[in-house]
Amino acid sequence: MGEPRRPSRSACAAIVALEVVWIRALLMAARRTFFQRLIQLLICFERYELGRQPANTKLSSNKTVRRVRVRGGNVKWRALRLDTGNYSWGSEAVTRKTRILDVVYNASNNELVRTQTLVKSAIVQVDAAPFKQWYLTHYGVDIGRKKKAAAAKKDAAEGQEGETTAEETKKSNHVQRKLEKRKEGRTLDAHIEEQFGSGRLLACISSRPGQCGRADGYILEGKELEFYMKKLQKKKGKGATA
Repeated sequence: MGEPRRPSRSACAAIVALEVVWIRALLMAARRTFFQRLIQLLICFERYELGRQPANTKLSSNKTVRRVRVRGGNVKWRALRLDTGNYSWGSEAVTRKTRILDVVYNASNNELVRTQTLVKSAIVQVDAAPFKQWYLTHYGVDIGRKKKAAAAKKDAAEGQEGETTAEETKKSNHVQRKLEKRKEGRTLDAHIEEQFGSGRLLACISSRPGQCGRADGYILEGKELEFYMKKLQKKKGKGATA
């Protein structure tokens, strides 16, 4: 029997070329899958790619805060429902815990106002009572009582006694001198004094309720207060025309 026929040079070259192409394709596929896996791992480490739902913290008396375990074994506090927070009165350097009464403005979305959602930078109305009590204790001045004083004068004119419901406590000479000294440098914005009369103060939330579980913030004052008052007035005007 004769020897098996050897392939020609051109056939050998074609076989080698096919093997090279096949090996290169396998390497490219392996490389592609490697980079795809690497990208997927990198994306998983991004906080915004974790697929967690937003907290959408609602204004409700049924306070609900959830503990969330996050990357690195750390802990976040997801507030789902809140109605209180610590609010700072900057010009007086005082902070008090108070109730959040209403969400009145949000620069990003009016839907968050309609649904009473507490987010950072939302403008809310808070109860003025804790700050009013502090002001009375610190300065000895009961702000926001114009209406009550006018009613008392009217009763006195009619012949009725215009006695206040709460009797003033007797103060020592030292306390009176201290209050008089504090009153010398006392200044109160007219807009804030007007708000004290209504019992509600405009404030801004500076914390992130969905991350730290709190709705803390500060009382609006000065130019910032004027800006948001104009915004709210404009919003009321649009609502009236509609």
